[in-house]
Amino acid sequence: MGSLDTNPTGLQLQEGAIDGADDVFRPLDSDDVRFYLHKAVDFVADYLQSVESLPVLPDVEPGFLRRLLSQAPPASSAPFDVAIKELRVAVVPGMTHWASPNFFAYFPATNSAAAIAGDLVASAMNTVGFTWQAAPAATELEALALDWLAQLLRLPPAFMSTRGRGDRGGGGVILGTTSEAMLVTLVAARDAALRRTGRGGVSDLPRLAVYATDQTHSAFFKVCRLAGLDPANVRIIRTGAETEYALDAAKLRRRMQADVDAGLVPTYVCATVGTTSTNAVDPIGAIAIVARKFGAWIHVDAAYAGSAFICPEFRHHLDGVERVDSISISPHKWLLTCLDCTCLWVRDTHRLTDSLETNPKYLKNDASDSGAVTDLKDMQVGVGHHFRGLKLWMVMRTYGASKLQQHIRSDVAMARTFEDCVRADERLEVVVPRNFALVCFRVRPRGGMTEEDADEASRELMARLNRSGKAFLAHTVVGGRFVLRFAVGSTLQEERHIRGAWELIKKTTGEVLHGQA
Repeated sequence: MGSLDTNPTGLQLQEGAIDGADDVFRPLDSDDVRFYLHKAVDFVADYLQSVESLPVLPDVEPGFLRRLLSQAPPASSAPFDVAIKELRVAVVPGMTHWASPNFFAYFPATNSAAAIAGDLVASAMNTVGFTWQAAPAATELEALALDWLAQLLRLPPAFMSTRGRGDRGGGGVILGTTSEAMLVTLVAARDAALRRTGRGGVSDLPRLAVYATDQTHSAFFKVCRLAGLDPANVRIIRTGAETEYALDAAKLRRRMQADVDAGLVPTYVCATVGTTSTNAVDPIGAIAIVARKFGAWIHVDAAYAGSAFICPEFRHHLDGVERVDSISISPHKWLLTCLDCTCLWVRDTHRLTDSLETNPKYLKNDASDSGAVTDLKDMQVGVGHHFRGLKLWMVMRTYGASKLQQHIRSDVAMARTFEDCVRADERLEVVVPRNFALVCFRVRPRGGMTEEDADEASRELMARLNRSGKAFLAHTVVGGRFVLRFAVGSTLQEERHIRGAWELIKKTTGEVLHGQA
């Protein structure tokens, strides 16, 4: 049992039957690795150099790719150049180019040479870091990178990793998406609330209530379903212009008290710093005080805006974070670390591992049993864990705090420039005050235009801009009105791209309004 005999069947192999054969398949042949990667690196460099000239949105219809590429898998091998050629002629023209400096939709997906290099090396190492023993350096580098970023964000020491045996200390894990961060913290909060009811069984699930706003990311509602919560107990607190679409802590307190009076158990509050629609900032400190009164878990979703808090001038938006249970940000959005990379910090790692831990016999080892390490498999949904910490560490080690701060400040300055242009044009209006690098604007109703007319004109403006291929914007609805979102932050963007987009918007607005001044 457990034998590593290289020929356990006793079969006699002819000399050269394997090593000497011309057609032996060696997927990691060193010459091939070098040749393929050189080709791939050349492709990447050429793509990034030329992406500005490509239409941001492709002019394709569903099913286009199957008409361009073979529908059956190839039976025999082909030179790597064939794949690269098909990538260029079929795949690239059908891409929405998030790397384009003319991409202003959604939130940015930033990248950098250091992140690409880190991702490449991590892919080559291909470690599966479910336990410390399976990947000691990968596990510890992830913890170090998280601690570095926590220090740049000036998070409380309670969120830093600890090494003491049996300590109920803080720490973190790098996940794929914000949705995962919400799910694992919600599951931990759910289990804690069930224990609080005194019975701890699933029979009390219908009593658990969770809280968010009408600006909270849609992922929250998905993870509530995954966690088995009753949709009727997902409380959506309405926001308005009077709070700049942020959560009103007084409304939260009244809603939670009403639920307690009705026999429900307040379980989880999701506060957002930088909401998707408008970049609203929920008041973390005030929300945490309310939630603590009712024993609910407080999670802060700072997926996009969190990166800005490495700059001291934006850090005040995190005031009160010392009172929360968890916080997540996504450096792949705005901190030059390519997908996927969502950093989750928790005040007490045991609250996660108590809910997510799994200990099959084949993963038993001395390090895990000692309590001196936290296995990453026990802080996430799955078991296998990708070496995401390498690219995050590479970015911080290569660029340092000063260049990362410069990157954030440059994007904010460009967004401010665009906002000033919109405010100076009487045909358009800024809908909400700008936070960070997102500007929300629309056609202003003027003359004989109704609000509905302005909505339709704004819709047409966005459609024409996106059809042009010269810019890509997304939209939202704020206060019942159709609003365009102009998100600055694509890594290759410079001020000339902002001004070019503004000239296009001005011209297209005139066309939509039939030349009205």
